Amino acid sequence: MLPSHTERCLAHRQSKRITSSCLHGHIQPLSRRGAFSRRRLHTLGAQKQARSESVLDLDAPSTSKPVAQEVYQVADAGLPQSTPSGSNSLAELAASNPAGLATAAAALGLTTFGLVKLFSKGSRSYSNNVGDEYDAWTEEGILEYYWGEHIHLGVYSEAERAAGYTKKDFKQAKYDFIDEMLRFSGAPPNPQSILDVGCGFGGTSRHLAKKFPGAQVKGITLSPKQVERGTELAKQQGVPNASFEVMDALAMSIPDNSYDVVWACESGEHMPDKKKYVEEMVRVLKPGGTLVIACWCQREETPDKPFTTKEREELQFLYDEWAHPYFISIQEFERLLKGTGKVEGIVGEDWTPQTLPSWLHSIWVGVVDPWIVISKGPRIWYKTLREIVTLIRMHKAFESGLMEYGLIRGAKLPDGSMAWSQQEEQKEPVAAK
Repeated sequence: MLPSHTERCLAHRQSKRITSSCLHGHIQPLSRRGAFSRRRLHTLGAQKQARSESVLDLDAPSTSKPVAQEVYQVADAGLPQSTPSGSNSLAELAASNPAGLATAAAALGLTTFGLVKLFSKGSRSYSNNVGDEYDAWTEEGILEYYWGEHIHLGVYSEAERAAGYTKKDFKQAKYDFIDEMLRFSGAPPNPQSILDVGCGFGGTSRHLAKKFPGAQVKGITLSPKQVERGTELAKQQGVPNASFEVMDALAMSIPDNSYDVVWACESGEHMPDKKKYVEEMVRVLKPGGTLVIACWCQREETPDKPFTTKEREELQFLYDEWAHPYFISIQEFERLLKGTGKVEGIVGEDWTPQTLPSWLHSIWVGVVDPWIVISKGPRIWYKTLREIVTLIRMHKAFESGLMEYGLIRGAKLPDGSMAWSQQEEQKEPVAAK
C-alpha cells in the first residue's frame, strides 16, 4: 500500500487530468476513482486513431509530451513531494526517507540486472523446432494481427523514409515488398507455375496467385497450422489457384524441372544446410526458370575484417532467439548458386536501407494498438517483451552493418540435365564452424 502522502499526491495529479477537485488535499472516494478508470478504459479504443495521428510521426519534432516524461511523472508521484517552501534535492529525499530510497534503488538494480541476464541469451535456439515455433505464432494470432498476411519485412522508398516511416501503412509496406521483389527477380510476365518456399500462412502465395490467375501457386512450410490457415484464407478470398502443403524444403517431394518461378522470401534463415537449400530449389526449377531469394544475411567475414567477439555474441543471440541455425552472407549465397553449375545471371543486392524501417515500425504498431497483447495474459506479455527486445537488436544489427538484407536472383540454364558442378570448392559458412 502506498503511504498516505503519496496517495494524496497521486490523487491530486489525477484530479488535474479529469478536471475534478481533490478537496482540501483529501483522496477522492474509491467509487469515483473506479468509475473514472472504467470510463477511461472504455474510451481508450475510441481515442486510438486520434492518438495515433498526434504521435505517429517519430521522425518529426513533436509538440506532445514525450513518453519518457510521462514515465518520469508516474515514478515521481511515488516519491515525497516538496512543500512550497521545500526542495526536492536527492540529498533531502535520502535524508527524509533513506530506507525507502535504498529499497527503491535496490529493487531497480535487481530488476535491471535480472532483465539484462534474462535477455542476454536466446530462448528458442534451433533444434529442428521451426515448424513448432510457427505453429505457436500462428495459433496465438498476434503475428497475423499486427503483420497481416505477410511474415516478412516491408519496403520503404527513399521519399517514404524521408517523410517518416510511420506515415506508411505497415501492412501495405509488405505488399510493396512483394511487388519490388518480383520486379527484381526478372521473372517472365506470365509464369504458369510458382513455388513459394517457406510460405508462412500464404500471404505472398495468394498475392502472386491473384496477380497471375493463370498460374498454379504452391506454398510449402514445415508448419501444419500455417498450411491450415493459408488454405482457409485462400478459400475466404476466392483464390483457387493457391494451395499449401507441409514439406521440408531440404527434401522436397517435387519432381525435377517443375516450376517456372521458385520464390524464397525469408526462409533461408531457418535452413540448417544452406547449400542443400539452394540445390533443392534449383533442382525443381524448370530450365530457363527464375529463382529469387530474400534473406537476412550476416556481413561477409574476411581475413581483413573478422567478426569481433562482441559481434559473434550478438549473432549468437540472433540465431538462438528465433530458431536460426546460422546466417550466411549475400556473397555466400552467390557462391552457392554458382556452385550448382546450373544457374546463370546471378545477382546479389543489399536491400538494408529500404527494409530497415520495418523493425521499429513493427514495434510501433503494437504501441498504438496494444490491446490484443494485453488480453492474452502474462505468458504472452513476457513473450512479446522478448520479441520487442529482439526486434530492437535486429534493427541495431542491420543498422550497424553486422547484418544485411540480401536479395539474390538467378536463372536456370536452358540445359536442365547439366551435371552438378564440382569445379569450385564450396566455402563453409563461417557461422557454421
